[in-house]
Amino acid sequence: MSQRGLEALLRPKSIAVIGASTRPERAGYLMMRNLLAGGFSGPVLPVTPKYQAVCGVLAWPDIASLPLSPDLAIICTHARRNLELLTALGERGCKACIILSAPASQLAELEACASRWQIRLLGPNSLGLLAPWQGLNASFSPVPILKGKLAFISQSAAVSNTILDWAQQRQLGFSWFIALGDSLDIDADDLLDFLARDGKTSAILLYLEHLSDARRFVSAARSASRNKPILVIKSGRSPHANQLLKSHGGMDAAWDAAIQRAGLLRVQDTHELFSAVETLSHMRPLRGERLMIVSNGGAPSALALDELYDRNGKLATLSESLLTELGERLPEGITPGNPLDLKDDATPERYLQALSLLLDSHDVDALLIIHAPSAVAPPTLTAQRVIELVKQHPRGRQITLLTNWCGEHSSQEARRLFSDAGIPTYRTPEGTVTAFMHMVEYRRNQKQLRETPALPANLTANTSDAHQLIQQALENGATTLDTHEVQPILQSYGLNTLPTWIAGDSSEAVQIATQIGYPVALKLRSPDIRHKSEVQGVMLYLRTSTEVQQAAEAIIDRVRLTSPQARIHGLLVQSMANRAGAQELRIVVEQDPLFGPVIMLGEGGITWQGDRQAVVALPPLNMTLARYLVIQAIKSGKIRGRSALHPLDIVGLSQVLVQVSDLIVDCPQIVRLDIHPLLATGNEFTLLDVTLQLAEFHGDAEDRLTIRPYPHALEETIVLKNGQECLFRPILPEDEPLLQQFIAQVTKEDLYYRYFSEINEFTHDDLANMTQIDYDREMAIVAIRQHNGLDEIIGVTRAISDADNIDAEFSVLVRSDLKGLGLGRRLLEKMIVYTRDHGLQQLNGITMPRNQGMLALARKLGFVVDVQLEDDIVGLSLSLGEKEGGNEK
Repeated sequence: MSQRGLEALLRPKSIAVIGASTRPERAGYLMMRNLLAGGFSGPVLPVTPKYQAVCGVLAWPDIASLPLSPDLAIICTHARRNLELLTALGERGCKACIILSAPASQLAELEACASRWQIRLLGPNSLGLLAPWQGLNASFSPVPILKGKLAFISQSAAVSNTILDWAQQRQLGFSWFIALGDSLDIDADDLLDFLARDGKTSAILLYLEHLSDARRFVSAARSASRNKPILVIKSGRSPHANQLLKSHGGMDAAWDAAIQRAGLLRVQDTHELFSAVETLSHMRPLRGERLMIVSNGGAPSALALDELYDRNGKLATLSESLLTELGERLPEGITPGNPLDLKDDATPERYLQALSLLLDSHDVDALLIIHAPSAVAPPTLTAQRVIELVKQHPRGRQITLLTNWCGEHSSQEARRLFSDAGIPTYRTPEGTVTAFMHMVEYRRNQKQLRETPALPANLTANTSDAHQLIQQALENGATTLDTHEVQPILQSYGLNTLPTWIAGDSSEAVQIATQIGYPVALKLRSPDIRHKSEVQGVMLYLRTSTEVQQAAEAIIDRVRLTSPQARIHGLLVQSMANRAGAQELRIVVEQDPLFGPVIMLGEGGITWQGDRQAVVALPPLNMTLARYLVIQAIKSGKIRGRSALHPLDIVGLSQVLVQVSDLIVDCPQIVRLDIHPLLATGNEFTLLDVTLQLAEFHGDAEDRLTIRPYPHALEETIVLKNGQECLFRPILPEDEPLLQQFIAQVTKEDLYYRYFSEINEFTHDDLANMTQIDYDREMAIVAIRQHNGLDEIIGVTRAISDADNIDAEFSVLVRSDLKGLGLGRRLLEKMIVYTRDHGLQQLNGITMPRNQGMLALARKLGFVVDVQLEDDIVGLSLSLGEKEGGNEK
């Protein structure tokens, strides 16, 4: 199914209503009435054998007799007729359909029928869609909506109705309002791809209960969030709520991790959702996080301040000169500062005096103006004066402005005036700060996504060794490995375990302890006892041979007594790690039913409830993502920032997390990994106890991951015409400095051919977009050579596919002083092979008639060359089904 079919649904030129009715209680009547009242300009075609006309529009007896093939059909009849009607619509050439209701037993047949006829389906059990910019109300909602810049996508009809009702009362507009229903075909990810390119939409709000394809959603969301802010409310935070919604899994912390990784922002409840709608409707890009609070009373400011600190916000610090100016301008008794309390006798003039000074200042990024009901400063008049000041002031459009006019009836008109002026306004001080922090958190998420990761020092991975050891274990029927057995697998990824020996009985344990030196730890080995502590199966700080012998015998006796069926595979003997001042952490990897493997970080030594006691991330991790995870764990109190003696080595712990992530990404047979505990002492990290669960894995190892990892298989060493070796590999986020150096060595003329404009400098955001790519949707292959012992990029080819993975736009750029080595050709050939293998059907590009080198190369490789002299461009296209034979147009 394709994005192309979405045009017919979201921008239809003609609409058929199947089961149109003249009876007011029928769905077919409501749909006709709403379509006509919405002002849709194309033909609306009622289909019913019962009436000659519906709502004054000539009706057609059946689908076959329609005078034209409708873009969109809405089925309003009894659900039992859905399949026959969908088939008739397919035969008539209809491209999209909204199904209002269908039983669960019918869903598979509906999906197969829609797929056969290439019809896009919205629903079933969908409220429909509204597109006010096109005068389209193809929904059951009796509430008309205004035009706006916010798109709303919802998986719940009840939430959709609530938001519609609330928006009407607040006079808030939307660009699109789409109720997905059961998302049988069209899901949130399809719509995100569409809305990311929609000129009428500046922000997107999602209400989600479930996902059918986590990877597709994260990929589409990540792409869309680079252009527009996207907020998500996800219901079903508890397992019980998920059961109620019939949602299939995904622990809540994994949802958080996926939402954050995609650069979206999650809001927690309906109250926050309403605040978010208000913010997004009027949102301007936030320039910084420093907030200034101005009010006519101490209490509302205190409420705002508490909320700001609870959410880790920042108050602006005012300069001495600004404090002096405020002191001179404002009456005696008012102490200049932040928050600024103008007192309850503040007149509109006093507000304006303070605000004009604050707008002049560069100490403040955002301004929160609070107004409590007051006889001296009438709410409506004060609001009018503030709106005028902001309009006239040169910095009025640069600073982020939020207003909180408290009170219900008396402030209603003032709030309406702010909304009309495009200034966000809220009912409570806390709601205003919540909305501001949404903007801050969104900005932080985006900044984090674009941060250039550093390559970790001395990171080793011997994947083939690890694979061999895992395969060996599975062939021997071992599916649960303990510390001793896991040791060589972990060491192949540079992870240090405490040296461990196996003893068959107490006398062997004494022998090993004497050899390795006291004190030692003894631990039970039994595949049947998951928690050794249940049978006191761990004994620490044993200092003599007698203590070791007694402890070993006591452990074995306890197991035989309490768990007679349990198999005993001997005892583990370890040197006692130096725990003085050390910090015990825990890293667990589990399989989430929706998001695949997730990495959890928390404290050691506690009963483990990963969803509550740990922070969660999705692999693959790089050093930047791992560092954010550690900082998040410290900020949220899931781990402490220091042990008794040492501050936590955040870089060192980040490296351990990256090593664990690499192991999980490379070895799909790992079902669960539990490091309990990881001992952190200064910059040393030792894995004391490790349990690994394995299972045979068949299929594509990458498919189980929500985010496609770095494609190692594409790495290739080639030899250039001058005999020099060169590594071709996919681009990495860490390549940003190398890419910057490469671009600096490309001539202005070559850059002009590539980008069709004169570019003096690429910003960090530009370079981040080029290096931090989603390998599912885009590929960039860099050519790397060694020069004076350092890596340098000497060429890049890139292909960006459309959302349907049919066409891709390609480009090639070679360092200007290294042409003639065959590098451009080799890079483009590699990209052709990759895109063909990736299932793409066509490769397209554009260049200029003067770029003779590129034109010659394109012809050699079989591209169709289309010279468009009037536009001074040349179109290049290659059908990936064919391998040879270029031609001209």
